[in-house]
Amino acid sequence: MIYDSLMIHYGELSTKGDNRRLFVNQLTHNVRLALRRFPGTEAWGGRDHLYVSLKGQNPEPIIARLQEVSGIQKISLVAKVEPTEDALKEAVLALLKEEKGSTFKIDVKRADKSFPIHSYELTCLLADHILDHSSWTVDLHHFDARIKIDIRQEGAYLSCHDYPGLGGYPLGMNGKVMMLLSGGIDSPVATFELIRRGIKVETIHFASPPYTQMAVIDKLKDLLKDLNDYQPSFKLNIIPFTKLQEAIYAHVSEPYCITIMRRMMLRIAVEVAKKEGCQALATGESVGQVASQTLESMQVINEVTNFPILRPLATSDKVRIIDTAKRIGTYEISIRPYEDCCTIFKPKRPKTKPQLEDCYYYESQFDWKSLVDECVNSYTSLYLKNGEELLKEGQ
Repeated sequence: MIYDSLMIHYGELSTKGDNRRLFVNQLTHNVRLALRRFPGTEAWGGRDHLYVSLKGQNPEPIIARLQEVSGIQKISLVAKVEPTEDALKEAVLALLKEEKGSTFKIDVKRADKSFPIHSYELTCLLADHILDHSSWTVDLHHFDARIKIDIRQEGAYLSCHDYPGLGGYPLGMNGKVMMLLSGGIDSPVATFELIRRGIKVETIHFASPPYTQMAVIDKLKDLLKDLNDYQPSFKLNIIPFTKLQEAIYAHVSEPYCITIMRRMMLRIAVEVAKKEGCQALATGESVGQVASQTLESMQVINEVTNFPILRPLATSDKVRIIDTAKRIGTYEISIRPYEDCCTIFKPKRPKTKPQLEDCYYYESQFDWKSLVDECVNSYTSLYLKNGEELLKEGQ
């Protein structure tokens, strides 16, 4: 096989100015972590691309693993040769021997301007060599093989195959958020979208035993293990929410129960997020999808805090969310029939346009502050890394 390396294209990272080196260094680190399961491979970063040496290994599983690393726009399977006319002539013929078809096109990029042959001249020279020494013919519009050649000081890179990456930014470059994880379809997809933007995600779940089953926690662990493909480790903070939820349903009119419950969740999540060093909360909310996700509801629920709240799925419809869930492998886990605290007490007629004054009234009917403090001070945490549950963080 002539292909011996991968060329990783940065995408959005190329728009960075003085901070570009920080992003490239983080991406290089993340790629090296991802390649630990492929002993012998090597990765190193340059200003314009990151490179991976295959060391004779099958490129397919390596490419598939790198497609799960955020910050990569595209992956090219390349052959690196000496940047000389003779080496390039030999390489284009060897490359086409591994391709199927009969027509080709050549694109040359001369990043190294000291290379003595200009791009157009080199394109014609190599095309003529192929025509003289093979049965392949040129077709600039309907080609079977497109040979891309990148001439650089350290070598010339030839490629016929590109593979899409996740895009976005390298994980860890844009801070950490606390994701409210319910176990449904939406919040795992929102977690994935945050990771794509280079944001490290920690999670929080509100558990209400005995009303909710412990199987919900197993479901959450399976979701996070699946998402370990995109973020190697997760912390899952579990809030004992039963007493507070019972108090809400004992003192609040049924149509307002979800609104008040969500206000309490935000109050608790903000305090836990601050304890855990997060810069924002995040949810899987999509505008208008349910009663608590109308703009009127969001405004009233958000009133309890000025802490930033990210909603990566705010404008996504359910079909798109489900498609993403299937693509990243969380859908089948999310539809397991185990209810969380938001669905187990779902009111028959939830308020879609709640009033803030009504919320103040219902909250004045019971001592919610002490119950919130109890939740904040008594949560437990689980740790999942590379698909395994750990006894403690950092193992």
